Amino acid sequence: MLYAILCYHSEDVVGSWSRAEDDAVMARLEAVERKLAAAGRLGPVARLLPTTAATTVRKDRDPPLVLDGPFAETKEQLLGFFIVECATLDEAIATARELAAANPGGAYELRPIALYRPAGGPT
Repeated sequence: MLYAILCYHSEDVVGSWSRAEDDAVMARLEAVERKLAAAGRLGPVARLLPTTAATTVRKDRDPPLVLDGPFAETKEQLLGFFIVECATLDEAIATARELAAANPGGAYELRPIALYRPAGGPT
């Protein structure tokens, strides 16, 4: 089963990392990604730009309302995600723990994926 591992952290904390700190975290994450890729378990990975670059489309209006930013009142923001093939939830948790060892702070939310269409779109 495919799992989305959603990466949450404080943008203020991550944004305050020096270039060297950020490079070190990304290098540790890349080591885990290489291992997952070699096992054929790694799908798309994305690091999102800050919420200041976000736009929200409110779909509860007709026509939908477009707003600057996500307006999320949370301490941690969604900063990126991994798509990973895992046989069980326990394997997904183990994978998230391995990623967590490479990237301090924040949280990972694991969600099974019900529908996945690769970049080619519907078949």
